[in-house]
Amino acid sequence: MRVIAGECRSVPLKTPAGEDITRPTQDIIKETLFNIIQGDVAGSIMIDLFAGSGQMGIEALSRGATRVYFIDNGKEPIKCINDNIAKTKMTEKSVVLKQDAVAGLASVNEKHVDIIYMDAPYKMGYEKNVLAQLSKMKYCDEDTMIIIEADKKDDFGYTEDLGFEIVRRKEYKGNMHLFLRKISN
Repeated sequence: MRVIAGECRSVPLKTPAGEDITRPTQDIIKETLFNIIQGDVAGSIMIDLFAGSGQMGIEALSRGATRVYFIDNGKEPIKCINDNIAKTKMTEKSVVLKQDAVAGLASVNEKHVDIIYMDAPYKMGYEKNVLAQLSKMKYCDEDTMIIIEADKKDDFGYTEDLGFEIVRRKEYKGNMHLFLRKISN
């Protein structure tokens, strides 16, 4: 696993030990995602939820994001995130929170967040709880892009009930990226 583009291009990144801890996003899928959002990354503030190795947030920093909040509650992932941030020299632009996703969102101190990326463990239902929390956060508004990586068979029919609309869906072999925005009142 490596940084694909930008300031830290080709820097190899560590992954937490044990496949049961994280499921790193494949480079081809990461590259596709960043091709889709490339115009939104430079100058952005991002939250990387269930951050694992931190590769998605680090990719955003490498491409010009202003600040990234890395949220994960695992000891091994947090160590890995900190190591990868140090290796890419992105410490000053990074905030690492060792908390579960919902509590971590309440710890983000920003007026506005541009991108929220969530790659929760599949089939556990964490996305619904996170979206319920995001619906209450003032920094998440109609201009915030929420990206969920999930199994492509997962049902996200509940998103409108929580105040979000799916604006795009990009499918891969076994998973997908859903792009959501808050529904304006």
